[in-house]
Amino acid sequence: MQHAIWLHLHPLSFVGAESDSAGVEPAHRFGRIVDWFDYAVGLRVSGIALGPVFASRTHGYDTTDHFRIDPRLGDDIDFQVLLAATHDRDLRVLLDGVFNHVGREFPTFVAAEAGGPQAAWFRREQDGGWTRFDGHEMSVALNHDEPAVADHVVDVMGHWLAAGADGWRLDAAYAVPPRFWARVLPRVRQRFPDSYVAGEVIRGEYAEIVKASGMDAVTQYDGRHGDTGISVGGVRPRYTRWWARVVQVMTPDCRRRGRPL
Repeated sequence: MQHAIWLHLHPLSFVGAESDSAGVEPAHRFGRIVDWFDYAVGLRVSGIALGPVFASRTHGYDTTDHFRIDPRLGDDIDFQVLLAATHDRDLRVLLDGVFNHVGREFPTFVAAEAGGPQAAWFRREQDGGWTRFDGHEMSVALNHDEPAVADHVVDVMGHWLAAGADGWRLDAAYAVPPRFWARVLPRVRQRFPDSYVAGEVIRGEYAEIVKASGMDAVTQYDGRHGDTGISVGGVRPRYTRWWARVVQVMTPDCRRRGRPL
């Protein structure tokens, strides 16, 4: 891949989903995203970078089940329709992998809180409390030195690549030790050698992180590292030069208010 442009959107916000998933039955709203794909083709983008689509309690980054589509968006069948619609238009799909932390309703964390051996999945503070991601009460940090966590992430990535996704954006990759991805990604690529993986990195030496982790690229927010404020640069041999510019999409309602989605 020499050049690509991703259209990036947050599905839950884009479709006007409820702020809380409690009691929500599958709402079959993926079609509202599919309706914009011809517009994306007109922009000449290479693919759709989706924000979180997996079951969560609120904003999508407090995952409760990595193997289930958030009911506020639809179900597995709806997601397959979305994937088919992108590939029919020669677009690719990048999924958002929230693997640094999970929501407090994640079943393994519920078991850990109850005193089970699953506690090894999660980081703790010196006082014995659970480590929260960036201080967010509902986001519990995973322990990336625990082999079971690596196995879980490999299974999740492989599951959705087998379903038809083309790659992953790794959320909060800057908070995950690169050695974790160096263990995980080769296992994923054994089955899916052409999958593309970009990590969200907001600080640090980007090229060194790519080399150490095995990711294909990292997000570039620091202008001193390149010529754009929001781009992705990669140094892996099969991606000798790769830049992805983020295209913000505004719904008609947001456009009238003059703010991006």
